[in-house]
Amino acid sequence: MSALTDPIADLLTRVRNAVGVQKTEFFVPYSKIKSDIVSILKREGYIEEYELDNKETHPRIRIRPRYVGKTAAIAGLRRISRPGLRRYVGSEEIPRVLGGLGISIISTSRGVLSGHEARKQKLGGELLAYVW
Repeated sequence: MSALTDPIADLLTRVRNAVGVQKTEFFVPYSKIKSDIVSILKREGYIEEYELDNKETHPRIRIRPRYVGKTAAIAGLRRISRPGLRRYVGSEEIPRVLGGLGISIISTSRGVLSGHEARKQKLGGELLAYVW
């Protein structure tokens, strides 16, 4: 097993693939930042539930995506800041995704926040991803 150079991109790809084939649940390897991102997705209503699974040798996160009928709540995900090209924004520069229909995920000095939470707290940081 090789080491991942971008675990956030791996998380987003696993979510995109699972939603694409309409999985009812799937697993991703645990890390604190992945757990923070998944909790934002839960809080914003993109996934139904998530929990930490310690039954295996390595901890992992079990995620249940939200569907409305056969349509997934997550229409798309995009990684913005990546290891080869980091993207930082100030609190005034936080972009609105699809005119406010999506969310941006930002890593700030107070933890990982959604774009509107970071704007409300007047915090900037690394722009991790867009979700719509």
